[in-house]
Amino acid sequence: MYRYGSKLTQLQEESSTGSKINRVSDDPSGAYRVLTLQNEGSTLKNYIDKLDDMCNTLDTSSSTIQSMVSTINTAKVDITQVTSGVYTQTARDNTATAINDSLGQLVQLANTKYNGQYLFGGNDTSSKPFTAEYDSNGDITSVTYQGSQQNRTVEVAPGVSASAYISGEDLFSSNNRDTPVFTSTTGAAVGSGTSSVTGNVWLTVSKDAGDNYKLSIDDGASWVSVPSGGDDNLAVTDSRTGKVLYVNTNGITTTGTDLVRVPGTQNVFDTMIDIRDMLKNDKGLSNSQLSDLRSALSDSLDEVSTLLLSKESVLGSKSSFLDNLKTNLNSLQTTSSDEVDSIKQADVAQVSIDLSRYQNLYQMSLSVAGKLLSTSLLDYIQ
Repeated sequence: MYRYGSKLTQLQEESSTGSKINRVSDDPSGAYRVLTLQNEGSTLKNYIDKLDDMCNTLDTSSSTIQSMVSTINTAKVDITQVTSGVYTQTARDNTATAINDSLGQLVQLANTKYNGQYLFGGNDTSSKPFTAEYDSNGDITSVTYQGSQQNRTVEVAPGVSASAYISGEDLFSSNNRDTPVFTSTTGAAVGSGTSSVTGNVWLTVSKDAGDNYKLSIDDGASWVSVPSGGDDNLAVTDSRTGKVLYVNTNGITTTGTDLVRVPGTQNVFDTMIDIRDMLKNDKGLSNSQLSDLRSALSDSLDEVSTLLLSKESVLGSKSSFLDNLKTNLNSLQTTSSDEVDSIKQADVAQVSIDLSRYQNLYQMSLSVAGKLLSTSLLDYIQ
């Protein structure tokens, strides 16, 4: 009766819960396997949640970069229209103001946050990655990156790591140096040395008191005199940054200001600043020079636009990879959950049959026990 009663209790519990393992003692081996699978499922869920967040982060980053490319393309159209002689300086000034506004928008986009974290600060997602310096007129004079140089890496699956928060310096600056290109009206040309300047540099050619040529790349803050007879590799240093431009001075015939573009080292923000300054024409350039500079700076815009599009492509590929990985982990989680159910879940039909059988056995046991307990010595005497 005790055995049948215990079995009935167990079957009734299985029938009401739908589970054949309600405590470890019901099936120690099965219970251990269930706990193991549930832990694996919990781990997979954590990874899937991370992947969801990273995919959303990458999508937001990609959308932000697309907006930046659109702003850059608009700037290219603007400078193409207003650098011809048809437009007045007033029109160019108005366009310069619009370019400055677009530059501010680019800085704002570069400081985009998602889920309370900066997208383009690399491993430092809590601090604003880009800061802008302004002059008294409200124009941006420089944009400085102060985020981390390293991307933020997260484990998204066992043995698999990926990054969604990337370094803005790597994103918005190209690092594939090529030979400097001189848009020259003075006769200055590229020297034989490897220059360290980046982006676009204004080379000023002037004369000293002795009527000898002198060169500057820091707006006259420092000068380098050209030796008599010229120099095919004269080092001109920017006193503000310490960077060097090597210049072949043998062909210099006149004073003036030249734009030197270093392909493969363009920076999104500095390029926009150079375009704005060109439109303002504070250097007193002729219409012909402005047209030549427009072509050079358009090439710079093309370079930074191509840079951003290539980075967006990388982000898209990474997002696609993580999305496929999430699909695989979801499949593993489903398999694990199904296995847990197969171990725990009771066979309702079989439980019903067993419950009916053990109820009958229990009733029979009660009947037999009742007869045994009612038997006495008088039954045998009679």
